[in-house]
Amino acid sequence: MDASKTVLETVNKLRQRRTAPLVLELDLTEGLTEGPPADPLSAVLSMRKPRLADVLAGLKRARGDSRVKALIVKIGANPLGFATVQELRQAIVQFRAAGKLTVAFSETFGEFGNGTVPYYLATAFERVYLQPSGDVGLTGIALEQRFFKNALAKLGVGYEVGQRHEYKTAANTFTQDHMTEAHRESLGRIAESITEQIVAGIADGRRLDPAKVRELIDRGPFIGAEAVDNGLVDRLAYRDEVYEEIKRAAGADSHLLFVSRYIRGPKLPQRGDSVALIHGTGMIKTGRSGRSPLGGGGAMGSDTVSAAIRNARRDESIKAVVFRVDSPGGSYVASDTVWREIVLTRKVKPVIVSMGDLAASGGYFVSMAADVIVAQPGTLTGSIGVFGGKPVLAELLEKIGVNSDLVAEGGNAAMFSTARGFSPEQWDRVNAWLDRIYDDFVGKVAEGRRLSRERAHELARGRVWTGADAREGGLVDEVGGLEDALGIARKRAGLVADAPVRTYPRLNPLERLRGPDSSEDRAAALAGIRLEAWGPLAHLAAELGLPAYGPLVMPGRLTIR
Repeated sequence: MDASKTVLETVNKLRQRRTAPLVLELDLTEGLTEGPPADPLSAVLSMRKPRLADVLAGLKRARGDSRVKALIVKIGANPLGFATVQELRQAIVQFRAAGKLTVAFSETFGEFGNGTVPYYLATAFERVYLQPSGDVGLTGIALEQRFFKNALAKLGVGYEVGQRHEYKTAANTFTQDHMTEAHRESLGRIAESITEQIVAGIADGRRLDPAKVRELIDRGPFIGAEAVDNGLVDRLAYRDEVYEEIKRAAGADSHLLFVSRYIRGPKLPQRGDSVALIHGTGMIKTGRSGRSPLGGGGAMGSDTVSAAIRNARRDESIKAVVFRVDSPGGSYVASDTVWREIVLTRKVKPVIVSMGDLAASGGYFVSMAADVIVAQPGTLTGSIGVFGGKPVLAELLEKIGVNSDLVAEGGNAAMFSTARGFSPEQWDRVNAWLDRIYDDFVGKVAEGRRLSRERAHELARGRVWTGADAREGGLVDEVGGLEDALGIARKRAGLVADAPVRTYPRLNPLERLRGPDSSEDRAAALAGIRLEAWGPLAHLAAELGLPAYGPLVMPGRLTIR
């Protein structure tokens, strides 16, 4: 009898839990992952991080779910890219518009440091709470770049680099001792555009005059009490106090559920006509996508991404493709390989590009042939240009007593040796190579964006643009995020508004184990593990000319965080 009673009580509790009000949670202290794990190592490393696509889909679903009463997001110190923050802000504003309570909580928006972008995210919420010991590091945007030319000269290292054109400043950190006029102009406009967006967002979210927000930025950072007095946060409170208040508002019987768990709940089976979602993330290289086991980060391999696009093109149930690009560029040849697959796919079904934090240089190259390009206002894009060259170590080698000698057959056989500079004849070949790549890049921009070649060149010249400015220039079609791109894809394909989205390709375990039968097989889209000797130093090694990723790379690590 007691056992039957216990079972009945358990069943009743489960039934009540299924019908009780929900408070959704999102913990951003560990950051977000852009796409699904491409390989086993990525899956392990991203186990505790929510996926951006899942968060966006979960919040969209929750807008129409009467059980969901509120959303609380913990914003931490782990930086998110600026465009990612704008994607989240957009989803949160739409969630609020559905009549749901939204609360942002942070222990600190920058502990004696810059917290401008995390705080900008928080201002999309109805209520903003700060731990009493926390600060609001609202100090604005600063883009700093270091130059190593003089330090390298003391070591006996010189750089011989050609670029197309004056705004292609990726190598300036080694060839200059200060910002060139073009470099300063480009960075200055990026900082100005980002600041305009931040001011507008904070002013709207906190119901402040934009001029007041500018004044507060100049006065920041703020300790907690000052932040309350200036209307930047609603209340100083600890986590327990914040959660108690939210549960009171949502209902005594409400319970918490992470957004990533909520979206994995019961859903209608995904059958029939669909939109394929393909991710292209990281430096662009030839071969397969993958991640270094030593922590060098992920890479977008042209073989992997091209195979995914080919299979989506051939799949009759896929009626449109959304290509999500988050990349600073890399190999010209690999970028061109992916571009060709986009061109072929566009002939038979719509292709929409959704840009993440970065889609510049090679990242723009793989995007420019799409039917529609969607970017956030703060996405960094463009950088339509090329550079190439090498470090010259002759003086350094002499200083440390290393002699270099060679035997060569062919006038330019030793052209890429770092022990000596380019000869005039070799410079002719370098310049021909740079001109060929730049002319091809600009020509394809003009064709894909329906611009004159002169206008495409004017927008190119290696310059990096924010998404807002790129939209004004015609390099981007729409301002928005991934959900907007999926909506455009459905509409272009004539699908219903809730047509399913399939991360493509989705392989079963057997397909993953057996390997592909050919380059046309779905399993050819699998990523791998990159055995890179440089590991975490891969970026530095590439900039020093050791294992170069390629000539289509945007300047430095210009990410707004």
